[in-house]
Order: sequence, then structure tokens, then C-alpha cells
Amino acid sequence: MSGLIEIPEAEAFILHWGQMGTNWGVNRSVAQIHALLYLSDRPLNAEDISETLKLARSNVSTALKELQSYSIVRRQHVSGDRRDHFVAETDLWELLMRISAERKRREIDPTIDLLARLKESIADRKDVPAHVRERIGRMHEFISTLTNWYDQVRRLPKPTLITLMKLGSKVAALIPGSKRKSD
Repeated sequence: MSGLIEIPEAEAFILHWGQMGTNWGVNRSVAQIHALLYLSDRPLNAEDISETLKLARSNVSTALKELQSYSIVRRQHVSGDRRDHFVAETDLWELLMRISAERKRREIDPTIDLLARLKESIADRKDVPAHVRERIGRMHEFISTLTNWYDQVRRLPKPTLITLMKLGSKVAALIPGSKRKSD
């Protein structure tokens, strides 16, 4: 192994990324493996990962499958070695877009579908209080609006997206009639 874990700052990053993962609903081991692969300058096999992070081989295999399902880690062939090796996406914008797309697919899309079904189901029912119909309808509209915005933004070219992100609240100046709150 490359000795990354022996660099205190690298170890701190890996451990912190694991903790952040748990805060985001990701298994600590999955997040730590991602951090290790992100920092690595070469593809790593499962045995290297297991040894470095002191994780069970089965845990590493499961974590690698999860990371591959997000398309943020991919298998890479290493000449002369029959084992599978893995590398992480290192383009941070690409990483953000892939994670966002997968989280949307897994979490937001099913929520929008459910809200649409609920909204339709209670639309004309007299036994459902008006405030319940109104709030479910508003939630559906709100999440749908956010999703439509996300779908439009994710299609922007990366340089445009970066510029937009750097503009921050200054973008409000481009909207007629809007006033920026003082910073």
C-alpha cells in the first residue's frame, strides 16, 4: 500500500470523510473507502483497501459495489494483476453531479411519485381536511419545482455551472424587481 494512512493529514481526511458520510446517511466504511481511493495516486485492490483501513474484506466488497452504483468509483485493470483494482472520480464537479443524480433517483423521484399519487387520491375526497389536501399539493409542487430546477442546472456546461456557483446571491441582480438582502 502507498502509505497514505501514515500521513496524519490523509488519515484525518479519511476518518473525517467517514464521519461526514454517516451524517449524510452513508455507511462510515463506504465513505472511508471513497476517501482513500480519492487520495490514492494509483488503483487499489480490495486487499490493499482492507489492510489499509483495517476493514473486513466482505465489508470492502460491499462498499465498493455501493460506490460503483453511484458511479464515483470504477474498476480499472492493472497490467499483470488478475485482481480487480479501483479508482475514484477525482473531478469534484463530476463527483457532485453523479452523487446528486443518484440521490435524486433513489430519494427524490420516489417522493415526487408518491406525492402525485396522494394528491390525486385525495383531490375530491370530502373526508380529507382541506388543509391536508393543500399541504400535500404544496409539497408536491415545491419538490417538483426544485427537481425541475435541478434538471435544468445539471445540463449546464461545467464552466457555466462553476460561474453560476461562484456568482452566488449576485445572480439575483439579474432578476427584474429583485433586491438582494445585505450580506
